[in-house]
Amino acid sequence: MTNKLLFLSIVLIVATSCQISPKPISYGSDGCHFCSMTIVDKQHAAQYVTQKGKAYSFDATECMMNQLKEVNKEEIVLFLVNDFSVPGELVDATEATYLISRNIPSPMGAYLSAFKNEDEAKMVLTESQGELLSWTELSNRFTKKQ
Repeated sequence: MTNKLLFLSIVLIVATSCQISPKPISYGSDGCHFCSMTIVDKQHAAQYVTQKGKAYSFDATECMMNQLKEVNKEEIVLFLVNDFSVPGELVDATEATYLISRNIPSPMGAYLSAFKNEDEAKMVLTESQGELLSWTELSNRFTKKQ
């Protein structure tokens, strides 16, 4: 009976330790995986999570996009970005709408912000000028940069 209980406990620990989900970003103390800057901006941070459940956090979406050039994207199961309109809320990066606007600085100078809601992005676009992009368009733009 004790061996069965021990075995079940080990299985439960292993099963829950590799959970694939976003990990909270500790703003003000976590460092960016790409540039090592401290992550402080709740409107521009990003994160991806691998198949093994390992989360990598970034101080800006542009840092995550640059890091993606150096990793096997097949191993990543979650791409996340902070919603500019709801600071600190990580949303699905592949579903987000992106705004590049010289009137909204981002931590690494790409002027790149992400929005969960496309209508919200369009509203900010009218106020701030710039260009809207989808995840695919953004990925293509960063892939072409050398």
